[in-house]
Order: sequence, then structure tokens, then C-alpha cells
Amino acid sequence: MTRRRWIADQVSGNRAALTGAHADHLVRVLRVRVGQEFDIVANGVVRQGVVVAIADSLVDFELGEEIPAEPTAINLTLLLAIFKFDRMEWAIEKCTELGVTRIVPVIARRTDSHLASASAKRVERWRRLTVQAAEQSRRASPPEIANPVKLREAVTLPAELKIVLSEAEEQSQLRDVATPSGAVLLAVGPEGGWTEEELELFRKHDWLSASLGSTILRAETAAIAATAITMSALRR
Repeated sequence: MTRRRWIADQVSGNRAALTGAHADHLVRVLRVRVGQEFDIVANGVVRQGVVVAIADSLVDFELGEEIPAEPTAINLTLLLAIFKFDRMEWAIEKCTELGVTRIVPVIARRTDSHLASASAKRVERWRRLTVQAAEQSRRASPPEIANPVKLREAVTLPAELKIVLSEAEEQSQLRDVATPSGAVLLAVGPEGGWTEEELELFRKHDWLSASLGSTILRAETAAIAATAITMSALRR
């Protein structure tokens, strides 16, 4: 049977621990017991772990041998324009499960002003969500969640391949543009899409424009679909 995987909050030598709400879920929901075995990610390395102590908001593990490393992940950074937080969190969770390396929240022209101003305070919550999603999908580490940035800064990020999703694109499909490369950037717009001025800004910084087809998708659906298509294409 495949063991559950947990990303340790504390690591010291051959001991690791889950703390706070992280531990409470294991204790109260999953009814963990001393002696149970799990896969524990300790400082980015997956090791066998045995529960040796349980206390309020604390589960302590003794670490055993290292578990062979998984294949190197594809280096895909998702630039995700900020939209309604409940839907955006769903997109962040699912894109984590799909394997993105980094997520950069972007303040776009059509990002609601109150969401833009509140976004910095949501970053820690988004990071907690990615830890949970990484554990569920058996990743060795969650994606990095960057602090929100304005689009003018985001478009200058370096990568071998840079793709922006555009409803206006009629020639290039994402599945054809996403070719195996080194670092890849994928930009998904907010509700209502990118403005023409923003698309021009992407073009000036050598981004390729691509489409998911004629169907108009919600922002969270577009983010998940685009991530899945890109990850699949990059593995070719």
C-alpha cells in the first residue's frame, strides 16, 4: 500500500515533526497512532518516517532511509492574474497537483482593485494550500508562491519559453507552442482576459501568444487546462 506523504514543519537530524494545524489534521481526522509509517519530506528529501510521539498540535517522527528521488520536475512557472479568491485558490490547488514549479500572482488591468490590495495578505494562505496539495499528490515539495507583482514586472521574468494565453489568438494553439524547453513561463489572464495594451506588452518582451480554442473558459478553468496541456506537451 502506498504510504501517505507529509512535508515536515521541523527537521533536526533524524527527527522531524508536524506542528500546529498540520499536526491536528493527522491526529484528529486521520487518528494517527505511534508506530505508523509515512513518507516524510525533510528538507526536500523524502525519507521513511515512523511516528514516535503524539502531543497537542505535534506529531514527532523518527526518520529512516531515503526514498529514491522522483524524476526531475518540469520547470514551469505559472503567472496567474489575480481573480476572485475562492476560485483562484481552487486553481492554485489543482495546478500544484499538476506539477507547477512556481506560481506568480499578477495584478492585471482587469484585476478588481479590492482583490489587488488584499492579495498580499493571502499569500501565506496560498502557501499553506500548496503544501496540502503537494502532500496529496505526493510531491517532494510544494511550488513556490511569489508575492503579487504588477504585470509590467512579471513580463520581464526570464525563461527559455514564454507563453501567454490569449482569446484573440487565432493561429497558434497551446499544444503546438508548448515545446520541450528549459524554464517555461505560462501566463493566464483574469476574468475578462488581458487588455490589448497588456497583450502588446507581452509581445514587446518576446512572449508567444497561444489559444486554448474557441471556447471561452473561466479563469480558473483556463489555468488548470493550460497547465495540464503544457505539462503534457513538455514531457513529449
